[in-house]
Amino acid sequence: MSDYDPFYWEAIIFGPKETNYEDGQFLVAIHIPPAYPLKSPQFTFKTKIYHPNISLEGEICPLNNLRSTWYPLLTIEKILLNIYLILTTDINSDDPFNVEASNYFKNDRHKFDEIAREWTRKHAIQQEMRYKN
Repeated sequence: MSDYDPFYWEAIIFGPKETNYEDGQFLVAIHIPPAYPLKSPQFTFKTKIYHPNISLEGEICPLNNLRSTWYPLLTIEKILLNIYLILTTDINSDDPFNVEASNYFKNDRHKFDEIAREWTRKHAIQQEMRYKN
């Protein structure tokens, strides 16, 4: 018997250039409900990332309301693009999932950048070897 699950996908989001996440490869789990596209999929970061809108467990804040605002024209590709944008310019430090990261982002941007880059080096760049084989 196979462990294949057609309702569980994984995607890699490459850290955007000129951000704290540059050169990182971030694994995102996608759980697709059997009622998709009428019900929203769930997205969770599996790679640790330091970001105001992403919890330490990988939950993504702007996608939290996806269940109530979902409509079938939204595609997995569009949601992944939105996640990519969260890593660039769409940081919302006023509605955080990671309060510490949000506080540093608002009050000590240098410290935030330092921690985010370190987490990327520590957790996301090491992921590279996993996907080369």
